[in-house]
Formats: sequence, C-alpha cells, structure tokens
Amino acid sequence: MRLDVIVPTYNREHLLKHALQSLLAAEIPTGLTIYITVVDNNSTDQTHQTVNAFKPPFGGRLNYLFEPKQGKSAALNAGITATNGDLVGMLDDDEEIDGSWYVCVYKAFSNQDVDFIGGPYRPRWGGPPPPWLPNNNSAVIGSVGGFPHPFVYGTNEAMLMGGNAVLTRSILRRVGLYSTDLGPQGSRFLADEDTDMYLRLLAAGAKGMYLPDLIIYHYIHPERLTRRYFRRWHFWRGVSSGVLDKRHPKNVAYLFGIPRFLFGNAVRALLRMLGTTLKMRRDPAQWFSDELRVWDVAGFFYGKHFYKAAK
Repeated sequence: MRLDVIVPTYNREHLLKHALQSLLAAEIPTGLTIYITVVDNNSTDQTHQTVNAFKPPFGGRLNYLFEPKQGKSAALNAGITATNGDLVGMLDDDEEIDGSWYVCVYKAFSNQDVDFIGGPYRPRWGGPPPPWLPNNNSAVIGSVGGFPHPFVYGTNEAMLMGGNAVLTRSILRRVGLYSTDLGPQGSRFLADEDTDMYLRLLAAGAKGMYLPDLIIYHYIHPERLTRRYFRRWHFWRGVSSGVLDKRHPKNVAYLFGIPRFLFGNAVRALLRMLGTTLKMRRDPAQWFSDELRVWDVAGFFYGKHFYKAAK
C-alpha cells in the first residue's frame, strides 16, 4: 500500500521544517510505503532550500513541486496529479502529524471498507489565548474535531477537514479534484474547498470514517489571536459559504438569498449586543461571538450575490 502525502505551502518555510520533521519521525508500519510531495505555491522565502535539506534523510521519498497558479486548491491538485499512490493524504504546512498517524492510516484502509478518513486537530499555541476568545469559534484558530469515538461521516454535522484527510486515489478519480475557485488564495481568506470536496464525496456515495487517533497538531500563530484576524476569517468564511451555496443549496427556507436560520442568528446576535450595551454589562467573549455572527452573514450575502472568483 502506497500513501502520497501532499503538503501545499506558501511562504512558511519556518513552519514547514516542523511539518517535515514530524513526517520523517512518525512510525511507518510494515506494508505501507510513504512518499511526501511538497507543493511550493509561489513562495519567495527559502522553501525550496528547506525541502532540499530534508531530502537526504527521507531517502528519495521526498519530492519538491512548484505550482505557479496561486491558491491552495491549485497546489493540492498539482500534487495529486503528480503522484500515483493508492492513498492521498493532505497536510497543511503549519501542522505536524502524531507519531502514530501512519499506523492509523494503514489500519483504517487495511481493515475497513472506506474511501476517506479524517481526524482531530489539536492546537499548539504560539501565544496565550485572549480573554475575549469565543468558546464556539475553535475552527478559526484551527482546533477542531474533538470527538472521542469513531463515526461514519454523514451521520452528524461534522465535516471532513482538508488539513487532516486521507482519500483513496480511486474515489478522487470519481469525484474530481479540488475546486480552484474556493480555498485560500494568497492574501484572500477564502475557504470551503474541503467542504465542497466533502459534499461531493457524500453525493458520490463514498464512505468516510472519523478516527480520533488520526491526530495532527496545528500551530496557532499569535497573529490568529487578534480580533482583526477573527473578523477577516469570519467574513471570508461567509463569502466562501455564499459561493458554495450556489453549488450546493441547502434544503431550508431562504431570506434575501441567505438561509433564514443564519439570518435569524445574526438578528438575535445584534439584539443581544444592543441589550448588553443598554444594560452596560458585557461579557467580552459573548459580545465578540455575537459580532462574528454578523460578519458571517455579511460575508455570505457578499459571496452569494457579488463575489467574483479571481481569474
């Protein structure tokens, strides 16, 4: 069994080193062959030199690929197309795999009839969490999926997250590559390339498993622990969701092109903010959480009605 791990990267050679070190150090079970492909998406730092420095210890199992089209989806697609393993794993450049990650992958595809697997993200803090950090916004900082038991994807609201996912080559041939009009593109905070892929997987009848032992550790940069970052992230997540909604409309009532439940969430958030202002009693985390709901809906409206994908 061969696993190709694709690592798209853009100007993060200082973090890429840790990702590669984790991929090198993890236990590889007998019966599984590992190849790593780093896809450089127009980096201007020392990414190429960093990859070259790691090539000797990988013993021919580490490849460098340059992808000039900007965007994470374009980089992932280039890596998928350039490889031919039975399995394709996706890892972000600011992540590290657990020491048993390969073992978990091998067991899953050896013992179960599955097309894809995913697992939890555990945070590695680059700074102390601020007091205003909302409890229900862990996805912003990249800490998701704390479910204690395995489950079949599609049986609850959990989504397959693209930075910790392994798919069979055969299912990728069936559903196609990642959508290049979604996902991060340079300074644009677009997202939902993994959500679009996940929805296409389910529509194709693919079977996926969430595995709590398939652990990655995600570095939380201090820049992410600012209100400005949270506002930008939520707005662009909303834009991405609006774009995605044109492709995968929900079976719910809409108002002004927005799912009515999202619109209602924003209105209730605004009313709570007004109420706490009048009472002069504000919980910082709750206030900011309510503000972010409004940014979500504003982004969704813009993405649904006005956003034009970059050429």
